[in-house]
Amino acid sequence: MLFKSVLLGCCVLFSVLGCSGQKLDSKPTISIWHWMTDRDAAFQELAKKYETLTGVKVNFELYAPSDAYAQKIRAAAQGINLPDVFSILGQKQDFVSFIKAGHVLDLTAYMEADNNSWKNSFFPKALTVNEFGPQNSYGINPGIFGVPIDIMTIQMVYNKKLFTQLGLNPNRPPKTLSEFLDTGAKIQAVGLQGLVSGWGEIWMIDCLANNYAFNLMGKDKVLATIKGEVPYTDPDWVEVFTIFKQMKDSGILARGLVTMINKTAEQLFANEKAVFAFNGSWCANVYQGMNPGLEYGAMLPPQASDKFPMAIWGGAGSSFMVNARSKHKEEAVKFLIWLTDQDQQAYLSAATNNLPANKNSLSKIPAVLAQFARGMDYATHPNVWGVSEFSLVIEAFDYGIQSIIIGEKTPEQVAKEVQQVKERELAKKRKN
Repeated sequence: MLFKSVLLGCCVLFSVLGCSGQKLDSKPTISIWHWMTDRDAAFQELAKKYETLTGVKVNFELYAPSDAYAQKIRAAAQGINLPDVFSILGQKQDFVSFIKAGHVLDLTAYMEADNNSWKNSFFPKALTVNEFGPQNSYGINPGIFGVPIDIMTIQMVYNKKLFTQLGLNPNRPPKTLSEFLDTGAKIQAVGLQGLVSGWGEIWMIDCLANNYAFNLMGKDKVLATIKGEVPYTDPDWVEVFTIFKQMKDSGILARGLVTMINKTAEQLFANEKAVFAFNGSWCANVYQGMNPGLEYGAMLPPQASDKFPMAIWGGAGSSFMVNARSKHKEEAVKFLIWLTDQDQQAYLSAATNNLPANKNSLSKIPAVLAQFARGMDYATHPNVWGVSEFSLVIEAFDYGIQSIIIGEKTPEQVAKEVQQVKERELAKKRKN
């Protein structure tokens, strides 16, 4: 009799523990690491909402600054101790190394389920940075390995109030280079600055020059140049350099532009001292903090030619990856599907002034952010070209443009000097 009672008690105990274990397993806690200080409060709010809706707890853990976060992620990868969801900060090759080490889940099947419903919700170019095509040079199986949560584009912005003051239509920014250059004299006449940008940081010069290279000669010729098949002394490249001389001669460029850091440029534009700025979509958040009442719009860089479309740098801003070894990867994927749905994307955009990766969110975000987002139709980026220029060539190219702007060199001289550096680097590569 005693034996039966003990046995019955054990059975009841195991039954309770078993049920309790199943309950815990069915509602796991998802751990997400990130470095985005500007988005942490919004992430925490969304996590509360998701737990209320589903019972699944999501822990967003902030590690900042970004270099400290990158070190933590690398250490966790080495110790096979990554969270359920994380981001990889670094170059494409870093992403590749995480995939090859088995740390990143292939999300293709989830993206393509239900007639590609998840995949089709994104701007196509937002996925590009996380996607590997057939026969890619990295040796990665074709697929999508990350989820973009926002996007970025680099364009021009213009002050609508100052446009009215100059007698320009605030709803019609210049579309052609000639229209843009023609505003230089008007701007100088009233003592304003024209175009401001962080051109003391040469990558921003490189960005705009690439825009015009794509517009004048098309992507194929640009990439052929990087491969060494077309010289920088080609007439199309000389024309790219000449555009910067035309900007200088027109008076459209702000004083001291070649030594200006972007924070200074942002302050000038936000304080309504400059008519135009060349900046990334992140500027919406910066301007909001500096001058909430600023009236401005986003525009593509004015095209110099109708031969080819204008191209701008853009793509995924931040992305999340799912740990392939996670015990909760199915729940992690479900959360990311919810996080990137249009309502959550619109909330993130409004709360942080970042562009949503979900293209269906545009009607629910501020007009200027939607303008930046629509630029994704023209977006490209060196990280997805499949070829890269020598760093010394890029430096010679960008510093050469600075020398044109300050009047030290002609476009032809810069083209010749850049090509000389290119030939030296190609010779070194062949020798090695």
